[in-house]
Amino acid sequence: MDQIILIVDDDTTSLKLAKGILENDYRVAAAISGEMALKYLKNNTPDLILLDLNMPDLDGFEVMEKLKEDSKFDNIPVIFLSASQTPQIEAKCLEAGAVDYVSKPFVPLVLKGRVRRILELYQYRKQLETTVEEQARNIHDQSEQLEEIQDAIIEGMANLIEERDNSTGRHVKNTKTYVDLLSAALMEKELFPETLDEAYREKLIKAAPLHDVGKIKITDLILQKPGKLSEEEYRIIQSHTRYGADIVEEILGGIEDPEYLEIARDVALYHHERWDGNGYPEGLLAEEIPLSARIMAIADVFDALCEDRVYHRGIRSVDTVLSIIEESGGTQFDPTLTEVFVGLRDKLKAYVEDEDTV
Repeated sequence: MDQIILIVDDDTTSLKLAKGILENDYRVAAAISGEMALKYLKNNTPDLILLDLNMPDLDGFEVMEKLKEDSKFDNIPVIFLSASQTPQIEAKCLEAGAVDYVSKPFVPLVLKGRVRRILELYQYRKQLETTVEEQARNIHDQSEQLEEIQDAIIEGMANLIEERDNSTGRHVKNTKTYVDLLSAALMEKELFPETLDEAYREKLIKAAPLHDVGKIKITDLILQKPGKLSEEEYRIIQSHTRYGADIVEEILGGIEDPEYLEIARDVALYHHERWDGNGYPEGLLAEEIPLSARIMAIADVFDALCEDRVYHRGIRSVDTVLSIIEESGGTQFDPTLTEVFVGLRDKLKAYVEDEDTV
């Protein structure tokens, strides 16, 4: 008796008959006009509507159109009622969105059978939709958990690689933060809109820790060498970019979406390219360098200058480091990115000073 049926019919005899047939099995609400039915529906949601076609104020088709205008009624099945028994009318009812058509005068067993069948069908559909929604939520939650685990593994691996060259151990965290700050500022200024949107930005931040992953294949004798590298040693250290691209494709190919894979690969391969074409590994010029790698290049060098390295003492003055970055705009770095990054002076100072207190 929990299911509610709304019967809409201006013929009170038919209305009473239908109500008498159904009220022992269902809760029945009645309306003698289309307008009265719409008023009822403002505050009530029945499980099924029996809707007469021929009514004086709003006919059944007009009421049906009103129902279509409100998504609240999308899942309420409608059975049309009519004394007309022509195939054309029945077809018109189904085209209007009704799930069934019952002729008047009612045959009690036919009406009860049609109502029971429709309600069972829609109840099953509701249960199926609920199950699908629950499964979708579970899959989404599991996917988020797996993504968090994967991100933690990637960052952990990146940190281990960075520690091999006696860095401070903060390079991965710092560069990720600088990529975050710079990309946010670029979006705020509506720069590079053809490439940089929120989805791209999130993938770039996530990919940033992988920029030096190729160092895993470089010997400690070179990574930890305190003095100047020989030409051969420098050539070997340069190879970490190609190694990095290969590793990214190997560990992420097939489990990440293509855009993220491309961004992560570009960051690893091209973050040592220069705006003037004198970088490595391919000597790309200006905008031939992917935007992701141009952003990464500034973040990487800024942190390398600020932090202690095996081969140099870090410059603790953000102003001094930004002056070096600014002078390199148009030669080493994209001049537009350089200008925006230098404009982040206060935020960069606050972050570096906060890190120094940790």
